[in-house]
Amino acid sequence: MTRFDRGLRHALRREAREMLRGGPPTAPLLQPVGPGGPSDEHVLRVLDLCMRVGEVLLSSGEAAADTSATMTRLAAACGLTTVDVDITFTSITMCCHRERTAPSVLSMRLVRYRTTDLTRLDLVTRIVDQVVRGRMDVRAADAALAEAVAASHPFPRWVATAGWAGLAAAVALLLGGPPVIWLTAFLVTAVIDRVGRLLARWGVAPFFLQMIGGLVATVSTLGLLAVGALPPGTEPSLVIAASITVLLSGFSVVGTVQDAVSGHVVTAAGRAVEVAVLSAGLLTGVILGLKVGIALRLTLDPAELVVADVGRFGISTFAAATAAAMAALACYAPLRSLPAAALAGGIGWAAYGALTQFPGIGPVVATGLAAVVVGVASELFRRGARVHRHVIILSGIIPLLPGLAAYRGFYQLASAQAEDAANGLVTITLALAIGLALAAGVALGQFIARPRPAPDVAEPATRPREEPADGPGFGHGSRPVP
Repeated sequence: MTRFDRGLRHALRREAREMLRGGPPTAPLLQPVGPGGPSDEHVLRVLDLCMRVGEVLLSSGEAAADTSATMTRLAAACGLTTVDVDITFTSITMCCHRERTAPSVLSMRLVRYRTTDLTRLDLVTRIVDQVVRGRMDVRAADAALAEAVAASHPFPRWVATAGWAGLAAAVALLLGGPPVIWLTAFLVTAVIDRVGRLLARWGVAPFFLQMIGGLVATVSTLGLLAVGALPPGTEPSLVIAASITVLLSGFSVVGTVQDAVSGHVVTAAGRAVEVAVLSAGLLTGVILGLKVGIALRLTLDPAELVVADVGRFGISTFAAATAAAMAALACYAPLRSLPAAALAGGIGWAAYGALTQFPGIGPVVATGLAAVVVGVASELFRRGARVHRHVIILSGIIPLLPGLAAYRGFYQLASAQAEDAANGLVTITLALAIGLALAAGVALGQFIARPRPAPDVAEPATRPREEPADGPGFGHGSRPVP
């Protein structure tokens, strides 16, 4: 018998013994901690800290699975290893299980607002990392979090307006418009942002904000066309397409798909309804504006799609990188992250442009594969350059949003002919498919690049800790966030 035969026989015997031996439970259950658990004061303080962190993450568009994982990780670092977190779109519920003779502690918070402050999100993420690494105790983290939440935006509001307007101008360049279209898109988008800001202060619902945004973009372009500011041949419809891209950038499609994939179906359903309602508002506003143009005998035929050929490849990539950086600036991203955002946008568009050169690869497949590249880049930048992945995702998908396809579908729906209306439904379905491909590609890219924990060295979540109530690394050795 050769050495190979003996080794093979030994391996088969070992596998047979493993198959006959009883294995671990298929699903480890949450076991309450034993006597001597954390005090009531410590539990309440940690739960309040976790709930406020979860509120910032969920209101910033973070996926429910990532928000829940961050809250659980923070609670475990503070000594609470037996917690449950449940997120349902606008509510966060967290329960801490203690020893069998002590009642569980339950906390709930509603999150009914949406805000995009990437600097605040980055600060909160750094605070969580400091606590997990044992460099900050609960009291210091509570004070740092209160300061981060109460802080003003890092830039004046007009800088955000300039960011949104610059995004529209870069998208107009990306779509092949001339300089007069860039300038017009810049001015129209700035007006939309200021009007939306004013109406939001008055408590106008998001549906009507989207409708008014689409209406202002269309009517403004029609007015400039009527007075001769936009001569024929300059493709005035690109102004509306660029404005639609800006209005689409606030949709949490990526978070919706991530929630659906991770099993948070209730949150995914709520976000899907929100996206549908906001899309209906945008559709209504653009169609109303186009109807006004038809009544005044002013038409804005959709521009033809610009092919990402070799001649325009460099210009398109530069425009995509600029659009990504402007989007990050408009969302108050830290200045140090703007180069990474621009690089992500350029890489994503370059991947899309390269894929479209191959025959047989349509826009949906090319967009999905380019989104995979953006998802991978978000994880790599997070680990290498310490840039929050939300910055990379938001910036990287901006150049790939189907603004021109959405406007083409809106224009066809506004037509009085039944054939054009049927084609409009097909075009809008294509735009929806591109959006879903974007979200699914980003989720897949994050899954591919996300580090995998080693199962043989990871501590089970159900094992009670032996540290004091304040958890490891707390006390006089804590340090504030750098």
